[in-house]
Amino acid sequence: MTPSQPNNPLHGKTLELILTELVDHFGWERLGQRINIRCFTDNPSIKSSLTFLRKTAWARQKVEELYLRIKTK
Repeated sequence: MTPSQPNNPLHGKTLELILTELVDHFGWERLGQRINIRCFTDNPSIKSSLTFLRKTAWARQKVEELYLRIKTK
């Protein structure tokens, strides 16, 4: 059993869910403008973006920060 994390707004959110919500909110083009990484600008897909984000901590951090910004509005 995992302990509760009431102060962590990302608790229980998968990277796939976060990315899907961002794409639904912005679309690939606008998401690529906000976070300029190739997996969002050149032939983007959820699968290829997830692969990159899971391997690249700085990119994942940018995605999580953007997600938190749109969720706290």
